[in-house]
Amino acid sequence: MSAGNLVLLGNAGGVGRAVLEQLRARGVPVRAMVRRDDDRAAELRGLGAEVVLGDLTRPETVAAALESVDRMYFAMPVSPDHLLAATVVAAVAREQGGLEALVSMSQMTVSQMTATSTAESHQQRLHWLAEQVMNWSGLPVVHIRPTSFLDNPLFTVLAARSIRESGTIALPFGTGRTSPVAVEDVARVVATVLGDPVRHIGQVYELTGPRSVSMTEMAEEFSRALGVPVSYVDVPLEQWRTEVLAGVGLPPHTEEHIATMARLHRENRYDRATGDVQSVTGVPARSVESFVAARKRFYLG
Repeated sequence: MSAGNLVLLGNAGGVGRAVLEQLRARGVPVRAMVRRDDDRAAELRGLGAEVVLGDLTRPETVAAALESVDRMYFAMPVSPDHLLAATVVAAVAREQGGLEALVSMSQMTVSQMTATSTAESHQQRLHWLAEQVMNWSGLPVVHIRPTSFLDNPLFTVLAARSIRESGTIALPFGTGRTSPVAVEDVARVVATVLGDPVRHIGQVYELTGPRSVSMTEMAEEFSRALGVPVSYVDVPLEQWRTEVLAGVGLPPHTEEHIATMARLHRENRYDRATGDVQSVTGVPARSVESFVAARKRFYLG
């Protein structure tokens, strides 16, 4: 990727920030859209990004942010406005023309969905519809579909709390298997695609960890990484939602999405593993054990 190819990051939190760091390390110019000029915006400038104020649901600000841009990364936090934002971005980019690649952050559950399926969360349905809109737009789109993130609070903050209190990981996943993927691995895929998008246009990449494990097996990986016994405790879904999730104070849309993710885990819908991280980047996805070992102080306090 030449230094002349300007990349717009529609979201620079989590995956987007890691993509920013990787692109800037290669000398690639990056423009990051933020909704407020606050400390986070200052931090992005410190990482070498051009920062612009905007809102993905407002066409005029998206149009301004896309000026002179060659490649764009589209992502949003969990939001009921996801489909609106995706539609605005697709419409503006199509009208302005000139975009070489639109890398869209989706979810792997979309791979299991149909036009009429109803078991998924409203957020997952919005991702499915957003993919349809972007495909219909005729833009040079690449869809990135990660499974659940290793960096998710379910596997970090909540796990650390219960490990310190009782040496357990307490989640309502039953005997379902899962293969969470690290944010850093997803960011490597996105940065690689943005770096040389031609061969990736029209592709869908399903990103997981290196293998699918039961929660008992995941607890064993935590044990090896931390050097202390960790076991899995299955919690009834409604009890967990009432006693744990409801106390976090999330917006209803987000709470419903997380509760549905937990239910789908319990129904074994997250038993999936692909080699797409390695096939795109040449480097295998990080294991649970490796991820946890690198954060030993965080988990043990």
